[in-house]
Amino acid sequence: MSTYAILSPMSAPNVNVEVQKTGNESSLSLLRRFTKRVQSSGVLMRKRGLRYKTRNLSTLKRKMATLKYIERRAEREKLAKLGKLPVEKKRGRR
Repeated sequence: MSTYAILSPMSAPNVNVEVQKTGNESSLSLLRRFTKRVQSSGVLMRKRGLRYKTRNLSTLKRKMATLKYIERRAEREKLAKLGKLPVEKKRGRR
């Protein structure tokens, strides 16, 4: 008796997908049925969604980044008033 099962230990709600061979069902149709069940459960989509997830920045890091941005903007405005900004090349159509 063939059984296919997938356990998803990394996702928050554990989703177990299991199918069992019925009667004279071929292994290929069992595998196809298992694949459909996995897709409909959403386990793979959830895992793929979490694959590149990064943590949110802490409040302190966000504040520091904002202050750095404000300083650079003020410096750029100062240089613009003095006429010392580097000339930006115009980008043509690509």
